Amino acid sequence: MEGFLKLYGEVYQDLYRFACYYLGNPQDAEDAVQDAALAAWKHFGELKREEAFRAWIFQILVNICRRSLRRKGRYGFLSEDPAKDREAWEKELQEQNLSERLEILELLSGLDEEERLIVLLFVFGGFKGEEIAGMLGRRHSTIRSRYRRALKKLEQALQKKEEKE
Repeated sequence: MEGFLKLYGEVYQDLYRFACYYLGNPQDAEDAVQDAALAAWKHFGELKREEAFRAWIFQILVNICRRSLRRKGRYGFLSEDPAKDREAWEKELQEQNLSERLEILELLSGLDEEERLIVLLFVFGGFKGEEIAGMLGRRHSTIRSRYRRALKKLEQALQKKEEKE
């Protein structure tokens, strides 16, 4: 149990941030991370190398988040009223202020689900393209091109936003 708790403690914040930005809601993110932790705990004995824990638990979380979005029928990224989550966001993600988080959510909402997933795995997961390709069952070249396309979309959206201001 100590081994699991140590490894989980090292990745918890990244898991939570990933789920928050992917699901767009702190409560859903917390539920998803708890479900992922429970599933990982149940199967921890099957993990052959501790070095693989990060990728393994992220894969579990990705699957849970995808199921959650499908189950709720939420294909849009932002909740109807992101401001209502102000207290939860401020409490859980103190590194950024609310307006910055909402701006990031808004920018990410312009990406399709797979693009958003790839960007978040690069950013919060710290994974390389080859690792993401393995997790998503895609070719590395596909992941690279989708990542570049997503970054270009984000850049264009940011430029449009700045032009409006």
